[in-house]
This record gives sequence, C-alpha cells and structure tokens, in this order.
Amino acid sequence: MTDNACIHCGADCGKEPVVYNRLKFCCFGCKQVYQLLNENQLQQYYTLENTPGVRIGDTGHTGKYAFLDKEEVKQKMYDFIEGDTARLTFYIPSIHCVSCIWLLEHLNKLNRGIIHSSVDFIRKEVTVSFNTSEISLRSVVELLVSIHYIPDISLKTLEKKDIHAIDRTLFYKIGVAGFIFGNVMLYSLPEYFNGKPLGDSLGTFLHYMGFILIIPLVFYSGSDYIISARKNLKRGIVNIDLPIALGILALFFVTGYEVLSSRGPGYSDTLSGFLFFLLIGKWYQSKTYQSLSFDRDYKSYFPVAVTKIENGTPVSTLLEEIKVGDTILLRSKELIPADGILAEGTALIDYSFVTGESVHIKKVPGDFVYAGGIQTSGAITIKVEREVKQSHLTQLWNQNEPRQATQRSLTSLIDRISIYFTIIIIAIAITGFVSWLIIGDFRTAILVLTSVLIVACPCALAMSLPFTLGTAMRILGSKGMYIKNIRVIEKLTKIDTLVFDKTGTLTKPDESNVRFLEGDLTEWDLRAVKSLVHQSTHPLSQALDRHLAIVEPLIARGFVEMPGKGIFGAVDGRQVKLGSREFVCGPAAGTNQAGSGVYLSVDNQTKGFFRISNQYRPGFSKVIRQLGNQFELYLLSGDNEAEQEYLQNFFASERLFFNQQPQQKMEFIARLRKQGRHVLMTGDGLNDSGAFMQSDVALSIADDIYHFSPAGDAIIEANQFHRLTDFIRFARNSLVVVKLSFAISFLYNVIGLGFALTGNLSPVVAAILMPVSSITVVAFSTFATRILAGRIIRNTIPPASNNQ
Repeated sequence: MTDNACIHCGADCGKEPVVYNRLKFCCFGCKQVYQLLNENQLQQYYTLENTPGVRIGDTGHTGKYAFLDKEEVKQKMYDFIEGDTARLTFYIPSIHCVSCIWLLEHLNKLNRGIIHSSVDFIRKEVTVSFNTSEISLRSVVELLVSIHYIPDISLKTLEKKDIHAIDRTLFYKIGVAGFIFGNVMLYSLPEYFNGKPLGDSLGTFLHYMGFILIIPLVFYSGSDYIISARKNLKRGIVNIDLPIALGILALFFVTGYEVLSSRGPGYSDTLSGFLFFLLIGKWYQSKTYQSLSFDRDYKSYFPVAVTKIENGTPVSTLLEEIKVGDTILLRSKELIPADGILAEGTALIDYSFVTGESVHIKKVPGDFVYAGGIQTSGAITIKVEREVKQSHLTQLWNQNEPRQATQRSLTSLIDRISIYFTIIIIAIAITGFVSWLIIGDFRTAILVLTSVLIVACPCALAMSLPFTLGTAMRILGSKGMYIKNIRVIEKLTKIDTLVFDKTGTLTKPDESNVRFLEGDLTEWDLRAVKSLVHQSTHPLSQALDRHLAIVEPLIARGFVEMPGKGIFGAVDGRQVKLGSREFVCGPAAGTNQAGSGVYLSVDNQTKGFFRISNQYRPGFSKVIRQLGNQFELYLLSGDNEAEQEYLQNFFASERLFFNQQPQQKMEFIARLRKQGRHVLMTGDGLNDSGAFMQSDVALSIADDIYHFSPAGDAIIEANQFHRLTDFIRFARNSLVVVKLSFAISFLYNVIGLGFALTGNLSPVVAAILMPVSSITVVAFSTFATRILAGRIIRNTIPPASNNQ
C-alpha cells in the first residue's frame, strides 16, 4: 500500500486527500464508513485485511429505497416473518474478503434491531434476521449502503424461486444411498473374508437385512433413473437411463429371488455401491457456480421501483404498476425502464449496453426514447408509451426462442452411445439365454441372462462423462472460465467459427488510449483541460479526466456543457473550449474525422485535438492470431469504422462488420449456422443477446462476473482473456479423456461378458468387479483431466495492453 492510499479502500487519494485523525481517505464516503465503524468499536475490520473497504460512487438520491416501505414489496422479499421477527437474504456483489465477512456478521453492533447476520461467501449473500419493531427493511438496506455494501435489488429479486429444492432432494437421496451402502457393506464383510456365503442363521439374517435396506435404495434413491427410462421409452427414446434402470431392476429382483428363496446373498452390496457412486457422479455433474447467473433476463437489470409524477408530486411506484400514459422522473445515472416520449429536460443517453455504440445520444423534449438506456446528464421526465413487458429492451430478450428449440434437438454423446450399448447388451443377454435353453440347462440360462445384465450394467460408462467433464468444469472455473453445464463442453468440441463483439469484449471498458495531435500542449494547457473535463459527464470527457489523473486542475469559471457539441469555460481569464471539430473550430471546419477526436482551443486559437481510441485487452493480438490459425474469425461491432485499419491486422477485411444493430448481429449468426457452421459468439452486453441465442455456444466476457451480463453458456473473467485459446483447447481435448474412459468401461464389459456367457461368473467376483470398475473409471477420468489441464492451461502472466 502506498503512502497516498486510502486507509479504507486502498485507492489513490490524489493531491487533496480527505484527512481524519491524521489518516488519509480518497473521499468523504470512505471517511464516513471509517468513522461509523470506529464509533461502534468495529476497528478489527481493518486488521483482518489491508484496505478491505469498497469504494463506491453516488449511492443514490434521498428516498431511493422508499419502495421498501411498501407492504407488498416486503412480503415478496422476506424469507420468513413471524411476529416482529423477519429474515431475508441479500445478494451483495462487493463481498470479497474475510473483513467483509467479519463486518457483515457484526451488523448487530451497528444497530441493535438486527438480531443476527451470516454470510455465504461463495454465493456473495448475507442473510439478516431483524426485529421489525426496532428497524425497518428500508433501514436495514440503508445501513448496508452506508457501509458501502450495496444489495442488488431488482425485479428478479422479487421473483423468489426455490432453486435449491432439486439440490436438497438429490442430497437426501445421496444421504440415503450412502447410509445403505455403508451398512450393506458392513453386513457383507464376513462373506468377503470367508470367501463364500455364510450358511448359518447369522448369514440368513444379514442377507434379509441387506435386501430390506435396498428397497428404499431402489425405489427412492434410484427412482429418477427408472422413471426417466419409462417416460423416454413411451416417447420412443433410448438414453443412458434405460440400461442403468435395467441394471438396477435386474440386481434388485435377482437379489430378492436369491434371498427370499434362501439360494444366496444376492447383490445388495453391488447395487448399493453402484447407486451411491452413480448419485455422487450426478451431483458432481449438476454442481455448478451457484453464485453466477447464466440465464439472466431484463428483470435482473431493471429497478424494483421508479419515481412517478402524480399531480406534480414525485411518488415511489413499483415498476410493475407503471402503465401507458404515466409520467416518470429519471435522475442522472438512472435506467430508462420503458419506451416513451421525453417530456421535460435534455437527455444525454448511454445506449451502449443495448446497441454496443459507445457514443451518447442527445434527446430533446418530444423525442422518442427506448428502454435500456442510462440517462447521464441531469433529471428528465418521460411519458410512458409502452409498458415494460412490451418495450424494445424486452423484445431483445424474447429473441431466445430459436436457440431453445435448437438445444432441444441436440443429442448428447453419452445418449448416442447408450442406444447402441443397450441394444447390444440386450441382444447378448437374449442370445445367451436362448443358447443355454437349447443346450437344455434352464438354471444356467437364467444365470447367464441376469449375469449379463448385471456385469454389463453401464455404471462405469455413466460415470465417465460427468466425472471427466465435471472435473474439467471445475478446473476451468478455478482458472477464471465458468461453464454452465457439461453439455457446453461437448458443444465446444464442434466449434469451427468464432464471432467477437468489440466494445467491452475485445476492448477494456472505461480505459482508452489518448494522444494529442497537430500541436503541442503546455503544462497550463493540460491543467486547463483537466479543469473542464473534470466537471463533465460525457464519456470522452471522462476518458480525458482519467488520462490526466495526475494533473492538478485550475479553477474554471462559467463552465457550460452543450450536449452533443462540447464544453467551455474561463480559466485564468482565458476562454477554453473542448469538443467536436465544428464546435471548436467553427462550421467551416466540418465534422470530425473518423474516430473519437476532441478538439481544443484557447482564446479561439485551435491547439489541435485529442485522438481517443480503444484500449484492447491484454493478450488481444496473441489470442486472436492463435485462434485465427484454428477457426474462422468474424467481428461484429455496434461502433463505427474508426478502428477498421487497426483491426485488419487481425481479421480479414471481409469479416469485419461495423454499425451492427442487435437484430443484424442475430441474423448474421443465423446465416452462419444455416451454412453449416458451428458458432461460438463472444460478447458482453445486451446488444449481443440475440446473437447469443442464435449461436451454438455463447461466451460472456465480464470484468465483474457477479454483475449483469447477457444470458449465455459460459462466463470468462476479463483478466483471463489471454488464456482464451488454452481454455477452448482444453475443453475440446477433455472429450478425449471421456473416450478413453469409455474404452476402459467397454474393456471391462467385454471381459465380464466373456465370463458371464459361460455361466462361470461368481456372484462374489461380480460384486467386487463392478465397484472396482467404477472406481477405476472415476479415478482415471479425474486424474487424467487434471494432468491434461496442467499441460494445456499454462500459468502465464497477461501481456501489456495493446496500444494503437
């Protein structure tokens, strides 16, 4: 930590830090949090981690959380309420270290109305129990905001969906299977050590106990496989669940027959071990990144409530209650929730998340505005023309239907194999049964029929895919790429075309390359520029402000910002203008050249202009060149052609497309797929959602993986972009491990079938071979995948950013 770092969040305090008790803070917000924690004896927060705090901007206008006083909102947000005790869970993306956990679990020290609070770090959630007679829901949220832990409260928050029910059910089934497996194996130990079934009353008792235990095992823990096989057979579909179900039922009924007829111990141990490991594999496959959301919609993006104007008075109103004809008030940095007409004020709207175009759009009263834009220049009022559900933004999300239909038509690799596997095994079992009947040995015929179904039970085959690709998912997750499910990895093996968005995907948001051309600047010029851009909200002004971060500004008087044109003011009595070429140099100069140019004049003398271009992500050039050797590459951008010349160094000119609207992107991907291409689309914003839905694999690049990104199949951390080639290669090669696991499984089945068809397969040997084969495949797939990852995914340091 530097000497000028903020004691709370670690940010640079600049030349004029906020000082309190001889400690430096970057802003009054950080100072306020520090004071609050010290007044409540919570100084330990700063001893657990260095600069653990979170720095935030404006937390919102007064009354921002007034909607939380509405009873209908409270009832939707509460997890539990009884009397004066309520409990609810907040999603807080800024949780990042042990200090965060410690502070959020000591909220009762800040307000005695809070009974208890606990943090789920993986999910970035805090569960708070509080006394509603001492502190309201709104006050709880405002308390969290005051210490810079802002809950993510959106329309999606109010739609409580119990996503954990299936997981809990699976856990219960695994628990039952594990309990039964342990006990049955305990009952079987005497026979294992004796080398043959026990013949006394103890042996009979243990056989009956084992059979009784496997009844709930089969019809509770294993019910999903039996039900799935039955339903799929009704539809004429054969999948991996059919041979699994046949194996389960064969083991169960043969065990029942042997135990009840006192002919032997049956296969209780084999069946319990088989189902237990199978359910573990199922959990391993379904276990994914619960703190991430791959299927977000517009409700994750929209606020719960907006400010509605009623009889000239602003009233906090739930978004779902906004109707056509209502007038709503939007302040700076607030999202436009519905299509409408601008009624009052001048709007400067950032549509980059919807269109991909980084230039802000100026609107005047009477102009039509679309939902999804962010107002950036003061308060405006809008008359709603379309309800939220009918807005342009929601139509973008509704483009997901084509892709969903395509997904339903896909057949997984393991299901394809299982069709042939099942047919062959049943054919072999029937052939063996008939052959022994012809010979005249009915008892051996029954033994062969059941032995073939038992020994060829595809437990190893069923486990190889989830354990291999599940391990691959976790390895990729530990490296910064989060896969939605194992089907995505399978689809990655077929990709032959990559399509990239530019803004925010290949480029770094909020970072730019800045050069001054056609002149030289003095130190006074730089300070004068800093004094103007520091007061502007325009993105180009903000880019210049960041570029001049170490420059100390002068005092500017008479500052004026003209939306869409530029800014001007008086600095030390001299007139300074910044903006478009026409605004600064006069109408005769014409419009800007291609690119983002900010012209500067002092006392009407043009000094030159700042050329502001994108800052590309570290490793951009290397990654694109590597991928270009393996795939066809395309670029679809909502921006103009300003950087076409630079990008032609990496993409073929005929594969560069600019000024692309969301609909055009979607149609382009659809055309590629009609040509038989398998497409991976990489993007970062809502304008990519239509293209995402048309692609085979949709990859989001996120600077913050917990913040909003379009629905897709995978998310990659932006700081791991330089590893993209390795990630794709590893995902593709992981299927080789699956195929090798299949080979091991088939080898086991061939050997086992050879013994089974002769009628010489001992039940004890079968009981040992089956779990051994499963464990072998699981161990091989897990370790082989990790070895493969070590060879392909190298721990490389990202190169410096590409500068033009």
